[in-house]
Amino acid sequence: MLKPSILSSLHSALSRSSSHLARRSYSSESCPERKVAILGAAGGIGQPLSLLMKLNPLVSSLSLYDIAGTPGVAADVSHINTRSEVAGYQGEEELGKALEGSDVIIIPAGVPRKPGMTRDDLFNINAGIVKTLCTAIAKYCPNALVNMISNPVNSTVPIAAEVFKKAGTYDEKKLFGVTTLDVVRAKTFYAGKAKVPVADVNVPVVGGHAGVTILPLFSQATPKANLGDDEIKALTKRTQDGGTEVVEAKAGKGSATLSMAYAGALFADACLKGLNGVPDVVECSFVQSSVTELPFFASKVRLGKNGAEEVLGLGPLSDYEKQGLESLLPELKASIEKGIKFANQ
Repeated sequence: MLKPSILSSLHSALSRSSSHLARRSYSSESCPERKVAILGAAGGIGQPLSLLMKLNPLVSSLSLYDIAGTPGVAADVSHINTRSEVAGYQGEEELGKALEGSDVIIIPAGVPRKPGMTRDDLFNINAGIVKTLCTAIAKYCPNALVNMISNPVNSTVPIAAEVFKKAGTYDEKKLFGVTTLDVVRAKTFYAGKAKVPVADVNVPVVGGHAGVTILPLFSQATPKANLGDDEIKALTKRTQDGGTEVVEAKAGKGSATLSMAYAGALFADACLKGLNGVPDVVECSFVQSSVTELPFFASKVRLGKNGAEEVLGLGPLSDYEKQGLESLLPELKASIEKGIKFANQ
């Protein structure tokens, strides 16, 4: 059984992005009713993500959807003594019911990466799944915030945007590619190298969400640490290759499911805080953007009652980061265009 201290630390991890005062005011007032739907809830990311969202006190209704296996996951997490009511839905005929009335939709649906598989190999399967799910979102809950986890995010976010545009429901402020795992990794690796407490660390990560398109801005990391150029390069490479590190360590038996679920829960929590009017909620996310010449780009985003209230600029970059930015743009551009082309076939 989880000790109360473990539960409270889980809760505080999920609540970190808002100030202590904001948290206190929300615990003393009644929280607004908020429905969160997880599409792909029976999968490797979906199950731990369902658990973490069940632990989040900002969620009043948790809707779990997958093509199969969801009733079991829903029954399991529904026994946890936290605020949200849980319902499980399976099969395409129940997708509409799962979505109706949702405030935040999290999409981890799709197949995971296998050893030797590039994110590109996943493309056709996951792109088709995302297209189907987004068509339903446009129909049943067009005003929800959509948190895209399904890889390759650099292409699935543009696919979602095209589907919503065709349906006449696209709102650039409400579509997010979840790049939080890159931030989580960058913070963890930086804290280890700089020998500082990880809870105090902040590292913005910009660009995209695959390989070299992931650009951690260690020059802006806090607290400051005097790391050498070689150490920064090694940290950057490890952040970019974090997914591969896990795939190899799991020896073909899976990919980054637990850390991704944690990151997905963190970002969804930030979205809920924004919707509830908590001030100064800022997270990195892959969104429609004019920060570079590309139509989508990950950078810091201020979250609020309408979703992305403000997309923030990159700030000062080191020479190494400027170089990284230049070299990631062509690859990110190709991935975005690939998504747009797929959606319009």
